[in-house]
Amino acid sequence: MQKIGIDCFSIAIPSLYLSIESLAKARDIDPKKLNLGLGLYKMSLPDVFQDVISLAADALLDLILKENLNPNEISRIYVGSECGVDSSKPIGSYLVQLMEQKFGTGKFKHCDTVDFTFACIGGVDALQNCIDYIRLNPNEKAIVITTDIAKYDLNSTGEYTQGAGAIALLITENPRLIAINPVFSVSTEGVFDFFKPRRSTETAFLNAPDFLSKNNITENELLVYKEQPVFDGQYSNQCYIDRIKDAYQAFKIKQQSTERIYENWSAINQHLPYAFQGRRTFIEIYAQENPILLNEQVGENEKEKMKSLAASLEYKELVAQKITPSEIASGEIGNIYTGSIFLGLASTLTQFLNQNIEVAGQKMGFIAYGSGSKSKVFEGIVCEDWKKQTAKIQLNEKLNDRTEIEFATYEKMHQKKLKTNVLDPKNQFYLKKIESESPNLLGARYYDFQ
Repeated sequence: MQKIGIDCFSIAIPSLYLSIESLAKARDIDPKKLNLGLGLYKMSLPDVFQDVISLAADALLDLILKENLNPNEISRIYVGSECGVDSSKPIGSYLVQLMEQKFGTGKFKHCDTVDFTFACIGGVDALQNCIDYIRLNPNEKAIVITTDIAKYDLNSTGEYTQGAGAIALLITENPRLIAINPVFSVSTEGVFDFFKPRRSTETAFLNAPDFLSKNNITENELLVYKEQPVFDGQYSNQCYIDRIKDAYQAFKIKQQSTERIYENWSAINQHLPYAFQGRRTFIEIYAQENPILLNEQVGENEKEKMKSLAASLEYKELVAQKITPSEIASGEIGNIYTGSIFLGLASTLTQFLNQNIEVAGQKMGFIAYGSGSKSKVFEGIVCEDWKKQTAKIQLNEKLNDRTEIEFATYEKMHQKKLKTNVLDPKNQFYLKKIESESPNLLGARYYDFQ
């Protein structure tokens, strides 16, 4: 039987972080609420010179060098992100350009690239597409990139879930890390639970004719883009629950299964907007699969019975065995949107490796979600060489090799008041310049490596 999947992994996270305790104290929040209640301890923050392109390029370069890949072997570089810097030129186009800075002009000329945008599930969409491609072209190699910076308004309820990072996945036939089952289920509904709309404002307030003419602005209204989303936390959470429950049932139907398929999974990897989101929402699927157990719980209504079930010994054991391993890295990095579910996989495999738990040949479940909204459910089987490939990720080393910043520095970075780097680039791509003079290149972004 043909096996297609993730052969190897690379992760790029910023070298800076803010401790959740620092944020909690500044916002007059009990740190235990965020540590013990949500599983949050640190949030990764990009330095002044970093953006989604530089992070993605770091992850991609690391993957190519680590696996000694020949650029001519790479047929596709497909990117999942909800933080693109251009409405036309994709992140993938920048990545090809930056890789040719390292490997030579024209080396990626025959490499296909495109961006996938569907909130936090875009990376899974790219993965599914590349798996299908390799199935039809088994001698080719494809790379999936996820890259995002989760940024929320200061003092908002999303502020403590912020994070940043990029992940690169090599997709091949006969993978050494995890083989992905070709069956994917999907559940989609168009909603406004979380989005980043284009907004408009009158240009008259600028009162700067030189600016307007220089930028060729003749409209009475100017479109405004803001990195922070418009969202409704409770509604978004309910949409998440609705989609994953429906996608899970659709997956069972596709598999023609009447059993509790999660029982066959050695680990459950979900999209984690914050570390404990998975355990807090999977209880809905658990209750759906165990209606008799739910009815046996103490409580006058279903809400009380659900709360009792979530606190039951049976569910706590499931969380400890199958969900907790995926939460560790999320609690140390924060939300990285499209890469969150893959970060959970890296965290899970790293925990199993550290604890000397053998999982070769075992199934893992994946429950992806993207606001707007869509969920996909699929499975993977851990390959024989998973230990060697997991060690190459060096997740623990990267988490330990970071510098903590003060809260005041964080606020300046968030407000874009900090104009100089906190740390100098070190074996990293960095944003060198955004063109502001040449009329035919206004806004063009230029990067270098140091």
